[in-house]
Amino acid sequence: MSPPTKLFEPFKLGPITLPNRVVMAPLTRNRAVTGMVPNPLAIDYYGQRASAGLLITEASQVSQQGQGYQDTPGIYSKEQVAGWRKVTDRVHEQGGRIFIQIWHVGRVSHTSLQPNHGAPVAPSAIRAKGKTFVNNTFTEISEPRALALDEIPGIIESFRRGAANALEAGFDGVEIHGANGYLLDQFAKDGTNKRTDAYGGSIENRAKLMLEISRVVAAEAGADRTGIRISPVTPANDVSDSNPQPLFDYIVDHLNALKLVYIHVIEGATGGPRDNAPFDYASLRKRFKQAYVANNGYDFDLATKVLAANAADLIAFGKPFIANPDLVERLKKGAPLNAPDKATFYGGGAKGYTDYPVLETVEAAQ
Repeated sequence: MSPPTKLFEPFKLGPITLPNRVVMAPLTRNRAVTGMVPNPLAIDYYGQRASAGLLITEASQVSQQGQGYQDTPGIYSKEQVAGWRKVTDRVHEQGGRIFIQIWHVGRVSHTSLQPNHGAPVAPSAIRAKGKTFVNNTFTEISEPRALALDEIPGIIESFRRGAANALEAGFDGVEIHGANGYLLDQFAKDGTNKRTDAYGGSIENRAKLMLEISRVVAAEAGADRTGIRISPVTPANDVSDSNPQPLFDYIVDHLNALKLVYIHVIEGATGGPRDNAPFDYASLRKRFKQAYVANNGYDFDLATKVLAANAADLIAFGKPFIANPDLVERLKKGAPLNAPDKATFYGGGAKGYTDYPVLETVEAAQ
């Protein structure tokens, strides 16, 4: 058995009681079918992982314009809502709880995915260095165009509609994707936002879109069923900010005022070093009165230590959940983890998606 830890203690997240503090982080798997509808295999995939305290789905675009990679599911059509409903039904049958992560990728896209093959949109017309996944290959990101001021209300509305659709699809709540160099992060950070209007310049102006979207989503879904993901210092998708601490202190003060149920914080570089840039996460923890979900490179020992220090309430695990549907049980028993097959992360069928063995199967075979 594992040493004493708060990881397996219940936690009250707004109106929902989580049986443990293990969160499955959003993981893009590029397996949506025609019409960007969740793959029927996703029913098994999420159902298999329902023992997590909370499941957060792969990011799902709020509009066609919001899509940046091939075969990522949406939450803007009736067919997508119906597809997600099958997933939430299965998770609830298994006794689980599930939020959907809603996103707009902004400039991290390709013309082949955009309405009428147009340019992706961004706060400013600055092309991101990096690649996106389209036509089954990694391809240079397309040149974006700057959003006109009169287009911004439509973006905000697409998030509100995404939240309404999520409730209709049976989700227990919604996570806004404000991280990893996607649209809301692009507006917040001064490396990507060179606007001179009401959405550019000062911290207040750059934070405005993220906060306006948080307000409308919380009004639609309920603040106690709305979380948000942020990544103060990640370089993911070529974003940077010259002074992230005051920016994110300001953002979190305002998210706290909205009484969102959690902030989901990527500490360090997404999927990379936790100490890539100096940042005081304890400052965010102190400012935010609801739940703090810590993410990035967590294993059992680090999770146990951070929870013991009361530096977080919940711990999000990403890659370990890909290969270990029964991650909670394995962590409880101190059992070895399956290694993930990187070749099947993005795209494909059941292989590397729903066929990882659970502990019982492994033990029975021994």
